[in-house]
Amino acid sequence: MKRTRFRVCAAVLLSCLLLGGCTRSQMNYQIAEAIGTAGMYPDNEPVETPQMAMQRQNREESESEEEALTTVLAEAQKLADGYNYEEAISVLNSITGIQSRDERVNEARERYEQGDSNLVNWVDGDIPHLCFPTLIYDTSMAFDGDGGAGSYATTMVTCKEFEAILQSLYDNGYILIDIHTIAALATDERGTTSMEALKLRLPDGKKPIVLSQDNLNYATVTNGDGIATKLVLDESGKVKAQYTDSDGHDVAGDYDFIPILDTFIDEHPDFSFRGARGIVSVSGSEGVFGYDLSSPDASASSASASENAQGEDAGAGMLAGASGTSSASGSALGMSENEQKIAAISKALTDEGWSIACAGWSHAYMNDMSYEQFRQELDSWEAQVAPLTGNADILFYPYGAEVEYPGQKLDDLLSRGMVYLCGLWGDTDFRELADGYMRMTRRFVDGYTLVNAPVYFTGFFDAGDVLDEDR
Repeated sequence: MKRTRFRVCAAVLLSCLLLGGCTRSQMNYQIAEAIGTAGMYPDNEPVETPQMAMQRQNREESESEEEALTTVLAEAQKLADGYNYEEAISVLNSITGIQSRDERVNEARERYEQGDSNLVNWVDGDIPHLCFPTLIYDTSMAFDGDGGAGSYATTMVTCKEFEAILQSLYDNGYILIDIHTIAALATDERGTTSMEALKLRLPDGKKPIVLSQDNLNYATVTNGDGIATKLVLDESGKVKAQYTDSDGHDVAGDYDFIPILDTFIDEHPDFSFRGARGIVSVSGSEGVFGYDLSSPDASASSASASENAQGEDAGAGMLAGASGTSSASGSALGMSENEQKIAAISKALTDEGWSIACAGWSHAYMNDMSYEQFRQELDSWEAQVAPLTGNADILFYPYGAEVEYPGQKLDDLLSRGMVYLCGLWGDTDFRELADGYMRMTRRFVDGYTLVNAPVYFTGFFDAGDVLDEDR
């Protein structure tokens, strides 16, 4: 390197002599330009002196420290945007040395402490829960006059409608919360366990809401009708929905409830309280997330996975649940390809903050079942679905058909850890804490109610305003 610089410098000096001479400044610039150091050193000196080396080192260290501080501040701000003030302050407290006394750190800490103190207790009545079906992406393909068009129009809403509903909820002061922050099981000093309300502290003026999607299996969708037919993971591991476009290409993106809500929260982090996401319920007899479970080895492999899960934390789930077991582990347990995909998607969802609820194995009316049929319904779900999604503490009653309170079926649900029980009342919000469980109603949002019962959603959004013009 030194020899190369010497030859370059010699060439520049010779050039200056042949051209009639040049100033030191001009010569320094030409040499610096030739060896690629123009503008790097004072007066373009071509040789780095010890003093210059020290200055460069100090400058690089300062730039590195500034970059690291900026990264930490951004991390803390992202947490604070979602009202995770305590976590944001904890991140700031991890900064050490002279940077811990930086004015920006102190100012951010003061803002987050003030933000936390500004949260107020929510005491104003019931908490609404809006539940959605599968969404329509391309209306020209869904409403093309074929045999499925009428069913799609009444049972589904479009992606445009859902996006407009989210924006209206946001504008009207609603904030998404996790159902588990409403109430939780607690055991007193006598060993008695009961469901108790939790103190819900929200930003002043905000109103809590729960959002969910019901029975996500895509079984009623015909491929090529402009509606997603499965969930997939993109290159970054985010859950997306895949549909087949008008040219016959399979494309993945924000084409259904889950990815649309995730993107909305990314763009409006203050819509989600402390990282809350929605709930997605799944059955099993017609698949999960668009993947069939009826392959010959599905039942056996799921049962094997369930057996291997014995002894694990019941609330974590063996695969793709809170324990974070990967699809590779699932493969080692002899899972089918579809099961591995379901497990991987489930893990990505729960890692992001989503909850996965049970909708029974066959998504059938539970109130009409005999007790033995009811038990078999849940046994099948726990044997073939729970090992992939994680055990569920939330039950979505299919079609809102609730069991008796109290009753034998209720006791069975509670013994399985299903303690958040969600019915379906079209125009009413209801929440009840009872002996070991919480009942909560859902308002189902579909095309029929948007068009024929817009009053159901007064206060949430104007149904006339959100209706897709292509419906």
